[in-house]
Amino acid sequence: MAEKYNNLFAEFPPVSTQQWMDKITADLKGADYNKKLVWKTNEGFDVQPFYRAENMDEVSFLNSLPGEFPFVRGTKKTNNEWLVRQSIAVTDLAEANKKALNYLMRGVDSLAFVFNGGELTVADLEVLLKDVCLPAVEVNFVGCCSKKATEAFVAYVKKAGYDLAEVRGSVEYDPFGKFAVTGLLRNGAEHVLANAASLIEQTSEMKKFKTLAVNGKNFGNAGASAVQELGFSLAQGAEYLTALTEKGVEIDAVAKNLKFNFSVSANYFMEIAKLRAARLLWAQIVKAYGPKCECSAKMTIHAETGSWNKTVYDAYVNMLRTQTEAMSASIGGADSITVLPFNAAYEASNEFSDRIARNQQLLLKEESHISKIVDPAAGSYYIEELTASLAENAWKLFIDVQEKGGFIAALREGFIQAEVKKMAAKRDGNVATRRENLLGVNQFPNFTEKVEGELDAAVFAPVDLTAEGAEIETLKPYRGAQAFEALRYKTDVYSKTNKRPLAFMLTIGNLAMRKARAQFACNFFAVAGFDVLDNNGFKTVEEGVEAAQKAGAAIVVICSSDDEYAEFAPAAFEALGGKAIFVVAGAPACTDDLKAKGISNFISVKSNLLAELKQYQASLGI
Repeated sequence: MAEKYNNLFAEFPPVSTQQWMDKITADLKGADYNKKLVWKTNEGFDVQPFYRAENMDEVSFLNSLPGEFPFVRGTKKTNNEWLVRQSIAVTDLAEANKKALNYLMRGVDSLAFVFNGGELTVADLEVLLKDVCLPAVEVNFVGCCSKKATEAFVAYVKKAGYDLAEVRGSVEYDPFGKFAVTGLLRNGAEHVLANAASLIEQTSEMKKFKTLAVNGKNFGNAGASAVQELGFSLAQGAEYLTALTEKGVEIDAVAKNLKFNFSVSANYFMEIAKLRAARLLWAQIVKAYGPKCECSAKMTIHAETGSWNKTVYDAYVNMLRTQTEAMSASIGGADSITVLPFNAAYEASNEFSDRIARNQQLLLKEESHISKIVDPAAGSYYIEELTASLAENAWKLFIDVQEKGGFIAALREGFIQAEVKKMAAKRDGNVATRRENLLGVNQFPNFTEKVEGELDAAVFAPVDLTAEGAEIETLKPYRGAQAFEALRYKTDVYSKTNKRPLAFMLTIGNLAMRKARAQFACNFFAVAGFDVLDNNGFKTVEEGVEAAQKAGAAIVVICSSDDEYAEFAPAAFEALGGKAIFVVAGAPACTDDLKAKGISNFISVKSNLLAELKQYQASLGI
């Protein structure tokens, strides 16, 4: 049988890389290969249109097996299991317990209790964790006093008679990460390091309980690239290792108590590679501290679907975003995953959105069986190359931070914040010009969607956690859609007491061009929440202008071919007589001639969508 198939393959001679390049060059017909086919990533490296086995010659980690140092292929040897985590905002202990039990009956095996400050006592935990079997469930405490929560939890576990070594969970003590978002290192570095050392000591018998966190998601949700989130997170983790080992805490104890909380964005393959590169680099960092056990170099990763690309308008599209993000996290080998509910950007989750978020992970486990395959990404030339490229560039950034004195020193200097802000500004520009698409917001909006109720202005603003007396400029998580959403919401609010502006498509001339440009223009103006009216086509300019005026159009967009604009556009502009804003869809060669005749508004794929729509709103008095 094998010989039969070998003979079959013999009929297809091998194709060299040069032959592929020759074919591609011929098909490009003189176009620039690098401009047409090479992807320039935000991460600072180029991605080629194809990869072959020869590209793997320089990749050093390919010979390692799953569960083996440097753990690029995962920390588990026989499967790819992860914990399905769901968060519960705790305002009432009994209600939170009721919700937790409900989640556990529906497939969740990791709970995150989220508090808005305050302390926890054993009595609180007896209510909160009533009927929760701790060895079967991971429990995590977020937003409360980590020291008090840890003390209470250890006491509760002992009182309940559980085996300390079998209880899984964490408290998110991350004073360095909090410094990055609040600007305060409360009571100074010595105090927080003493707290961290105390937490490690208190939980020394709890081998599966983590007390320290590196919230890399702070960077991702503030607009950072994958390289930046990775490089700065590693620098923050290394700062904990250095500071605590200098205080006499063993490296194995520190490393095993750290959990990295990463965000996951919609860049599907890049995010898979990010988690693989994170394990690779962290293993090398921990090894440099000389741990007694190589297992201490395993990185524990919790992945959470990012907030940067989530939207308020067309919110159901968020389900598609979180599904690909959950796939990236699972294929990348995360130890636990939180899928944020689709409506998390603008309201508290409800039973429906919680159920959908939970089931998105369960589908990956129970129907796609991603949890059964060790390192599902292995062998993909593309992903292996991305992993190597991310690792190389993140390591360079990590070294830059170390040369500035480490994570805290780089924050005090403003280096980390400046780099993230620079990347965020670049991404904002890409969204404004639609080089980066947010479906339903800056591209293909739902024409009929309107916000009827009132939204808090905070929904459209960055999350500013800066504390009074902050020592540094802080990171500010935000959503890339916020500027566009504020624009559209402004139209929605205006339209509650005024007529919603109508953009009328005056389609005329060449059938293919007028239809394409009308579709483009409809999407363009619908992004701002304007009503749009497309038309099949008018025989004359006068007929089109008359129909526009009858419809009460605030904006009239002429849609035709470049050649025909020279005749049709001036005629329509004159016939309209300034009774509506006149716009030409496209960037025709006769633009200068049209401008000379008083036509000043043109929209095209090169437009800064956000800036121009703001101008149209202003012209309409919105």
